[in-house]
Amino acid sequence: MSVQDKIREQVKGHRVVLYMKGTPQFPQCGFSATATEILKRCGVGDFYSVNVLEDADIRQGIKEYANWPTIPQLYVNGEFVGGCDIMREMYANGELQQALGTKPA
Repeated sequence: MSVQDKIREQVKGHRVVLYMKGTPQFPQCGFSATATEILKRCGVGDFYSVNVLEDADIRQGIKEYANWPTIPQLYVNGEFVGGCDIMREMYANGELQQALGTKPA
């Protein structure tokens, strides 16, 4: 299975997927910590996370998959949503809560 197939399987197989540095319990960068916190504030505590620091192929592959150069990356219902800045913006205006199917904060 190619890296792209593996990523596609992860993205399509879970409703909410966050590719991040570290884990939700122990984020390894500030952007990943912020992304995790935003999801929690949206009421999404049980999302699927992938620690890109554990797999160099996934770390590079996810950047190619979405044609997006940075991590974290959020996917909802198989669709790429964005990175930390986009999540922050969407959270502030209520769009992220709509995308996640949770109520605006």
